[in-house]
Amino acid sequence: MKKNVNDYKTCNRRLWDVRVKSHLKSDFYNVAGFLKGAGSLNPIELELLGDVSGKDILHLQCHFGLDTLSLARLGARVTGVDISGAAIEQARHLAHQTALKAEFIKSDVYQAPEKIHKKFDVVFTTYGVLGWLPDMTRWAETVKHFLKPGGMLLLVEFHPVVWMFDSSFSKIDYAYFNRETIIEEEKGSYADPQKESAGIAVTWNHSLSDVLGALLGQGLNLTHFSEYDYTPYNCFRDMQETGAGQYQIRALTGKLPLLYALKAQNPPL
Repeated sequence: MKKNVNDYKTCNRRLWDVRVKSHLKSDFYNVAGFLKGAGSLNPIELELLGDVSGKDILHLQCHFGLDTLSLARLGARVTGVDISGAAIEQARHLAHQTALKAEFIKSDVYQAPEKIHKKFDVVFTTYGVLGWLPDMTRWAETVKHFLKPGGMLLLVEFHPVVWMFDSSFSKIDYAYFNRETIIEEEKGSYADPQKESAGIAVTWNHSLSDVLGALLGQGLNLTHFSEYDYTPYNCFRDMQETGAGQYQIRALTGKLPLLYALKAQNPPL
């Protein structure tokens, strides 16, 4: 759907503000289980993170904070950032409910350096994050700004090939490369597809070369890169579980990269 959208941040903030309420109640996020002690992090990121006890971690685009607070449960000192005021409010409430120490700040990613005045051992960002940002160079500059010398970025993200398809994965609708602003009217969400609330989503597809090139351009050293033919979330139409906690598109099982993960290190002094 093509619309004239002048302020993508306002559109996307409104969309995520609306989504928070239904996401809190959804089986997808399992907030009830989290409040009883369950973690929300997946094996992919847990393995790549290693021991986070005592580390300062910045979680960019944290939504309402389940992963942020899961990192706190593992002993990290965490700061979560999200553009949605409704999400940040709920994250703070969950922190209070669980007696977990975490700081949550409402901010666009690009403006975060104006609001947070410290450096971190790890910048952490995962699953459906980069598409909401138009410029990977500015994103990489933000990551670099926040990393201590020797600090690490951990990114786990849906593969850009995924975003080329229509919602039924039956045809190609969009370019692999960032050649257009993608403007769509959303009904429901990955966590609550039956929800009738609608909003405008403004996104971009970023090729692997855009992401990697932006990080290398900031002098960060790539220390890990991997691709996966599954996702830990049943978040697209007509998926099937092909392994424990591993989902693939039923009609394209084993044929598509669905995720990639990378680690990039800020050189030590």
